[in-house]
Amino acid sequence: MKDDMKAQEYYAYMVRCRDGSYYAGYTVDVQRRVTEHNAGTASKYTRSRRPVVLIYCERFASKSAAMSREHALKQLPPQEKARLAQVPWDAEPM
Repeated sequence: MKDDMKAQEYYAYMVRCRDGSYYAGYTVDVQRRVTEHNAGTASKYTRSRRPVVLIYCERFASKSAAMSREHALKQLPPQEKARLAQVPWDAEPM
């Protein structure tokens, strides 16, 4: 398959902020997005809580699946978010 015809992959991710809080989002490029968070250009929430560290990431074949997982991550209590930090970020898609 040609590079320009490659199927798009989406990611749901979570970062831990300097103050110990968590932020969840979705993107097509995790490393770029974390760089944007640390530059203060990605979200209002993380802008004042830099630096952030990527702690969790999952890959999905569709944007809607990644967005659904982002929503689910945001609903988790802090202790569950901390537990997820132990999961490998390059885990296979669900």
